[in-house]
Amino acid sequence: MRLFLFILFVSFGAFAQNNIQVTDLLKIKSVGKPSFSPDGKKFLYTVTSVEDDPDTKGDFVYQTHLYVGDVASKSSRAMTAGRYSVSGANWSADGKSILFTRDMGNKAQVFQLSLAGGEALALTNSKVSIQNPVISKHDGRLYYTAGISLKDFYVDSIANPRHLIPAWSLEKPKLANSSFVSKAKANPNGTIEEVRAYLAQNEKDKKAKVINRLQFQEEMTTSGEIQLSTIYSLNLEAGAKAVALNNPLHRWSDWEQLDANTYLVILPADSLTHPDKVLESQIVRFDAISKTYKSVLMKAGYRYSNLNINNKGDQVAFFESKSTGVSNPVLKVMNLASGVIQDVTLDRVITQVKWSADDAKLYLTPQDQGAVPIVEYTFSTKKFTTLTSTMEGVLGFDVVGEQFIYAKTSIENPSELYMLANGKESRLTDFNSIWLKDKQLAKAVKHQFINKLGQTVDYWVMKPIGYQEGKKYPLVVEIHGGPTAMWGTGEASMWHEFQYYAAKGYGIVYCNPRGSGGYGTPFMASNVKDWGAGPMADVMRVTDLAIKEGWADTTKLAVTGGSYAGYLVAWIVGHTNRFKVAASQRGVYELSTFFGEGNAWRLVPNYFGGYPWEKATRAVLDRESPLTYVANIKTPLIIFHGENDLRTGVIQSEMLYKSLKQMGREVEYVRHPGASHEITRAGNNRQRIDQMLRTWEFFARYL
Repeated sequence: MRLFLFILFVSFGAFAQNNIQVTDLLKIKSVGKPSFSPDGKKFLYTVTSVEDDPDTKGDFVYQTHLYVGDVASKSSRAMTAGRYSVSGANWSADGKSILFTRDMGNKAQVFQLSLAGGEALALTNSKVSIQNPVISKHDGRLYYTAGISLKDFYVDSIANPRHLIPAWSLEKPKLANSSFVSKAKANPNGTIEEVRAYLAQNEKDKKAKVINRLQFQEEMTTSGEIQLSTIYSLNLEAGAKAVALNNPLHRWSDWEQLDANTYLVILPADSLTHPDKVLESQIVRFDAISKTYKSVLMKAGYRYSNLNINNKGDQVAFFESKSTGVSNPVLKVMNLASGVIQDVTLDRVITQVKWSADDAKLYLTPQDQGAVPIVEYTFSTKKFTTLTSTMEGVLGFDVVGEQFIYAKTSIENPSELYMLANGKESRLTDFNSIWLKDKQLAKAVKHQFINKLGQTVDYWVMKPIGYQEGKKYPLVVEIHGGPTAMWGTGEASMWHEFQYYAAKGYGIVYCNPRGSGGYGTPFMASNVKDWGAGPMADVMRVTDLAIKEGWADTTKLAVTGGSYAGYLVAWIVGHTNRFKVAASQRGVYELSTFFGEGNAWRLVPNYFGGYPWEKATRAVLDRESPLTYVANIKTPLIIFHGENDLRTGVIQSEMLYKSLKQMGREVEYVRHPGASHEITRAGNNRQRIDQMLRTWEFFARYL
């Protein structure tokens, strides 16, 4: 008997270890930014991993390092290592070296690493952090972006030798734009100018924040400071100094080089209005010699992004978006000589665009029905051809000739690097496949139903690990945020959480309810002025359909979600008692308050047509706010929020918790110090694990 029990214990332990564990989160490596060398013979990519924090025992840090591979052999090797991560990796024009930025404890600088060997050479020594290094194929110069505050820009002799101030109003009541420029000596007991100098010094010393901006909430803090971006060019000859290409007061949001002295640039449509209030933009041609702009495209009610000039330099692809409301950006291509524009009609969010070598095709990665494939668009036929799986997700790609290299996620593996040649896919890396080799993974089965609007809604069901026919299992209903996010087997962010819950014996169902991305603008906009009831109807329908399969225990139902999904969880438990337990993460619960405390506040006018002080809009906001129905919440609820989350703001979660606590309901409130809205995707890894374990532990009390 003892031998039998010992064997049983060992077997059970081995079985448990073959399931996904919560700490397997720390093993996941993410492949990114794949790129072929100019001659197509080599490729580079980055790998982000979670490593032990060398400074704090028990904590972890993200590290991103550079790899280079050989196309013929399909093998690759690490080019960087250690505690200092790299970013913004790009090939040099001759393909003999790689440029990247790295922060070694002061400010991020540009480094150049030769493929012939040796240490990376620092090319810059900037006082501020640098981003986006690229070597121009037109003039061989290094271009990079550096951020600078308005006040620092004013005194910067390189970026602003003439000490220019903005043409647009700083919106300081009764004060001129030049009011921050003063030679007065700080004196709290002096003249008005001396007092202003004293107050300015207090602000500089972080004793006060003075806010005159509309968009003053950042991701984790508030700021009245105006940040600018300067594009610099640097001749790589010894002793050369960086030269500012643009006047950052003009607010370049994107740019591409046409030739040695000409650039296409995206600027705000209105140069005299504070940038926080300008939602429309324009495409212009910039002459670096004369420092003049010439309008290329501007249309009332629209903005532009992601300039992408073809190989011949005579056409540019870009996205055109409505400046307000809810819609997908439209991919367009303009002939730069004639100005003729054609639409690449694909009503999806497109994450990446590449030109073919002969400019006859575009290669795209659209978010589509739960997947992100590579799609080929041929100009002559106006036809789309899908080149990769419609069940997986391409996370980044490059193409040379008919050969593709891409990072991909799938239900079997969260991230690896792949190559597609002659229609055949091959995996190039095994960063995750090695540790997953003996793991038991749950499969996601895709289904569809027609909702009450006549829309096709996709949903996925995952049975628990160890599923046995005839047994009943708890069911967790997972909801995505956005609300325009898209889930599916081609979306990497939930890979670990889904597998973890399945390993704990839970079944999972998730869907893309009305309002989701991946199905076109009409579907995405079908939750306008209806964030609650309509999407809830879709979520409850997939819950019923999963239950209909016969294995879910209807007395053990849980629902969870974050961001907009935190909103929808609170809405659902305020309108039904079917769930035994619920978890609401970093959510929006009172829309009028969200307008004031969240940096994503434009969702309010875009979805609800107005502002809280407008009577008709206020009625809609009250109707659509979960807090309005808080007295109806009887379901045990755990609420999570990062203490520095200014995407949604934290006050609403306090209101939800305090209301439920005052009414004596079963509620628990978890705040994560220092955490932003990105806690579960890219946050502190101990906090990511903490939140997952606390959710499971809270569910275990009731299921």
